[in-house]
Amino acid sequence: MRAAAILLGGLLLCWPAFLNGWPIVFSDTGAFLAQTVVPLMIWDKPWIYGPAIFPFHWHATLWGVVLAQGAVTSHLVWLLARQAGRARPAAHVALCAALALFTTAPWSVSLVMPDILVPAALLSAALLGWGWAGLGRWERAWLMLLGSVAAAAHLSNIPMLVAVLLGALVLRHWTPLLRAAIPLAGAATLLLGTNLAGHGVAALSPYGSTFLLARLLADGPAARTVAALCPGSGWYLCAFADRLPGDSDDFLWQPDSPVNRDAAGNAIFLGGVRLAPEARAIIRETLRREPVAVAGHALVNWGRQLGLMAIGDVLPAAAVGASVRPGLTEGFPPAELRRYERALQQQDRLGHEARAVAWLHPLVVLAAAPFLLLWAWRAWQQGDAMGAGLRVAIILGVLGNAAATGMLSKPHHRYGARIAWLVPLAALMLTRRPAPGVEVPGYRVSAAAGR
Repeated sequence: MRAAAILLGGLLLCWPAFLNGWPIVFSDTGAFLAQTVVPLMIWDKPWIYGPAIFPFHWHATLWGVVLAQGAVTSHLVWLLARQAGRARPAAHVALCAALALFTTAPWSVSLVMPDILVPAALLSAALLGWGWAGLGRWERAWLMLLGSVAAAAHLSNIPMLVAVLLGALVLRHWTPLLRAAIPLAGAATLLLGTNLAGHGVAALSPYGSTFLLARLLADGPAARTVAALCPGSGWYLCAFADRLPGDSDDFLWQPDSPVNRDAAGNAIFLGGVRLAPEARAIIRETLRREPVAVAGHALVNWGRQLGLMAIGDVLPAAAVGASVRPGLTEGFPPAELRRYERALQQQDRLGHEARAVAWLHPLVVLAAAPFLLLWAWRAWQQGDAMGAGLRVAIILGVLGNAAATGMLSKPHHRYGARIAWLVPLAALMLTRRPAPGVEVPGYRVSAAAGR
């Protein structure tokens, strides 16, 4: 019954894909397909998600990816509910139905992108850290593997998990800290190894400086640095000092941006790679010249990202563009391309259908957030180390995700929507202490917490 409930819950979480008539995709989906169709190491994306989903589509159909994402998410929800003593087959199906209707979870599950692996990485770390005693041996091994792959699949997961570990440090939960760090250590190993093999550089993000430069240019401090130090610095961007794009996405991706086309109008192959060393120099100089301005913009972007959690920015056909078609044409049967073309998303109708439920999602998160904060405080006051740790980990994970994406990239609804559903889930599930007699080793709870 348990397995059937988890699988049925996973199917419920896939309903947007069934509505669409095919998995939901985004422009970056094409790059992840290219990682196994070409195969190609994409300079701006870890070589993780593309290979990870390959066993589930095998260049035949992307439906297997969505179904697998649904099953994995449903299982994580089951494990979290079990920590609260609420894991019952019928209750689990009802819970997944509620998540499917009232939260953004199914829209991330149905999207062939590493978005759903962000909450997977957070839940894996939280359960390993503060739910260890309630996990079986194979469940622990599974969460170590899943958490490592999920954390490596998107670079924003690294600072997100660091935020969780800092919370454990403040709480002085030493053993949970070490256990929660396993996915982060596994992700670091995967990223260092794949980047060394593919790019010849043993680094977590060999070209991440290009992304941070785009953020600092859009905010203004880096643009002022370039204007002030050119032409004497000899930087490549000096040729564009008076016409740098004011939007970070435009700087990175527009065909005529300085990253992709030089001052003479010639296209540049792997411009982000070539710009990375100069980007590091400009970032260093910008931080030296305007540290307060950089910090101020970072806090503003963090706050903006926290307020963005709606679905819709990946649903229009324009959000997909022409990037997915080549991978389907080269690596998949013709029938899969026809299914892609018939989907509501490619007909630009999916966004209209999503409006029926989209308005609910932010309201549910805002209503649940105070309760999650209250339960976390009460758990700490009552000396419930496991409950406090789980709640704090999820709270810090949501805050860390917003910091990583807002400060280092650009605030987008998609970045918030992929993880915001954990707030109502945790507020609903983690409402009571573990059953009497369940001991969770490795905690150090202060005397104040026990009063």
